[in-house]
Amino acid sequence: MATHPTLRQNSDSPPTGHPSRRSTDPPPHPMRRAGDKAPTRPAVSLVIPALNEARNIPWVFEQIPDCVGEVLLIDGDSRDATVPVATRILPTVRSLRQSGKGKGNALRTGFLEARGDYVVMMDADGSMSPAEIPHFVHFLENGYDFVKGSRFVEGGGSLDITRFRKLGNHALLALVNRLYDATLTDLCYGFCAFRRSFLDQLDLHATGFEIEAEMIVHALRSGLRIAEVPSLELPRRNGRSNLHAISDGRRVLRTLLSERPGGRSASAPRERSTP
Repeated sequence: MATHPTLRQNSDSPPTGHPSRRSTDPPPHPMRRAGDKAPTRPAVSLVIPALNEARNIPWVFEQIPDCVGEVLLIDGDSRDATVPVATRILPTVRSLRQSGKGKGNALRTGFLEARGDYVVMMDADGSMSPAEIPHFVHFLENGYDFVKGSRFVEGGGSLDITRFRKLGNHALLALVNRLYDATLTDLCYGFCAFRRSFLDQLDLHATGFEIEAEMIVHALRSGLRIAEVPSLELPRRNGRSNLHAISDGRRVLRTLLSERPGGRSASAPRERSTP
């Protein structure tokens, strides 16, 4: 039976030799499914939603590691030179207009267009370092299905989060851990990676920032093998964030309540992108 690194389990001995893991985590390599192939170097798709991020794109794109096979920039109808700057810095970038509005819609647009075996998502504002991507890919190559960055696991951190946002994140996280008997350490952080073959199981519909929470609870609900890796959140390099802590926090809470086991609400916002 496959193990899940974020669920509570009993273990006779603590794991050793695994980088950046907690002492309470189970052994580092989950048992593979019968259909799993030996680790290879698969194509990695990097999906980056952007809205008026022309001043931040150069820093982000210049740090993209060699393991990334394609970069998809999902533009939310930017009024600045986001797309021209991206094309100048990285001529091979696939620039797409999102099909609707909101970060969730932008990400889903990119996920449907991604061609790599693994999909990585990150922000365009410089708050997440592309240099961390190989760490995410490492865990996918070693048997995990969904890898999420954590600012609160050992080795992670944040140079940007406010006390109010931190309290809100921990409150919502506590709800998820209680509902799913999990031991996650971070929730509202959009640096994640997953096997593209599991996109249907993630069953994404969210339109806004709540998509990050939706992805995690659907991964838990589907029994995907999840790993958390330490990530350092940096301050936004330029401009103002599109995140609204109170209104977006309410959207996340509604998502968690509507998606709780046995409690999906028919009134929850539902939207699906089309290819």
